[in-house]
Amino acid sequence: METHEDCIFCKIVAGDIPSAKVYEDEDVYAFLDISQVTKGHTLVIPKNHTKNIYETDDALAAKLFARVPKIANALKESFQPTGINILNNNEEAAGQSVFHLHIHLIPRYDETDGFKPNWITHEDKYDLADMSSTISTNL
Repeated sequence: METHEDCIFCKIVAGDIPSAKVYEDEDVYAFLDISQVTKGHTLVIPKNHTKNIYETDDALAAKLFARVPKIANALKESFQPTGINILNNNEEAAGQSVFHLHIHLIPRYDETDGFKPNWITHEDKYDLADMSSTISTNL
């Protein structure tokens, strides 16, 4: 298993830092986020260190993302939220503060539960056809 000695999530996986474990298998570890934005806020991480989605290979991504529905359903059963947000931040500009790939599962209870994504649309600002063709040439 690849780890980085200065990574807090690698230390959690190794058992050097305690965590409230929700799920574990040979590839994935999930635990309650210490911040608890909402009740049941869980982080799902690969055990092998990878900085973010840009540095994650297909095989590791498949293992990680395949576990998300199972863990989300366990949160649904346990806490009966009315919804869930699935969030992943990559790089500092996007709000990533721990540079080990992690998926936030944020159970939602109502509009006053403390989590408020701020979506501002710009449909008149960007040319969708141009952006689509640009992305397609890089796949």
